[in-house]
Amino acid sequence: MYRDGVIVAIVRFPIDPALPADDVRAMFEASAPAYQKLPGLLRKHYLRAEDGASAGGVYLWESRAAAEAVYDAAWRSRLTEKYGAPPIVEYFESPVSVDPERITVE
Repeated sequence: MYRDGVIVAIVRFPIDPALPADDVRAMFEASAPAYQKLPGLLRKHYLRAEDGASAGGVYLWESRAAAEAVYDAAWRSRLTEKYGAPPIVEYFESPVSVDPERITVE
C-alpha cells in the first residue's frame, strides 16, 4: 500500500515495427499537450528504447490515486489497440529526490 506522496509510474509498451528516433519524437511531441493539465501529474519523461522497439514514459504523480485515475480501463484499451499489446505500468514510491539545487525528502 502506498502512502500519499510522490509516486513514480513507469509505463512501457512495444512498438512494432520499431520506429526511428525522429518518428517517435514526433509522435511524443504530438501527444505532449494532452498531459499538460492532468490533475496530479508533476512531470512526464517520454522513453524510447535505443532499438526503437519499445517506448513509454516515466511519470511523477502527487499520489497513486491521481495516477490510477489516468491509467484506467479505457486508457489501457486505447494503448493496447494502438500498439498491439497492453501497456505495462509499474508504481514506485519516491521517498528522496535529488536535483542540482537540493535534496528533498518526502
